[in-house]
Amino acid sequence: MARIAVKIHPRAKRSAIAGRLGEAWKLDLKAPPVEGKANEELIRFLAECFHIPRSRVRIITGASSRTKIVELEGLSQSEADSRLLNF
Repeated sequence: MARIAVKIHPRAKRSAIAGRLGEAWKLDLKAPPVEGKANEELIRFLAECFHIPRSRVRIITGASSRTKIVELEGLSQSEADSRLLNF
């Protein structure tokens, strides 16, 4: 099971990985930060990026913050880091 730290930028033109920001990955999300829409988009986007079902992506900490820890079930930490680097 892999865990990644993300810093999100909501209301972007499109959802994309914008690079590293310290220990976290910076992600642009097209959804606004209201009523959980940005969290839903984060889960959808990461599931699509890693080719795993949405049910295997969980926000562990930071549900109401821009900085979050996300758990990816079914991937090793090295596999997740490798995929993010090659995106």
